[in-house]
Amino acid sequence: MTIEFTPKGVCSRKMLVEVEDGVVKCLQVTGGCHGNLQGISKLVEGMTVEEVIRKLDGINCNGKGTSCPDQLAQALKQVV
Repeated sequence: MTIEFTPKGVCSRKMLVEVEDGVVKCLQVTGGCHGNLQGISKLVEGMTVEEVIRKLDGINCNGKGTSCPDQLAQALKQVV
C-alpha cells in the first residue's frame, strides 16, 4: 500500500510512504530539509509502522507544534 500524505505546518510538501505487511518499505519526501529527510527515510525503512509512530509522534520543530517526523507519524496513523 502506498500512502500519499500532504504534511501541515512544516516545510515538506508531500510524503509518499510504501507500507507492506505493516513494515515501512520506502519513504520519499518532497521539500523540507533534504539531508535530514533522506536520513529519516533510511532509518525508518524496515521498521514497523507502530515503531515509527511510537518514536516520531509528537516531535516538535522550533515551536511549530509539529515536525516532518511528527507528520510522518500522522500519515502512518492512517494505516493502523
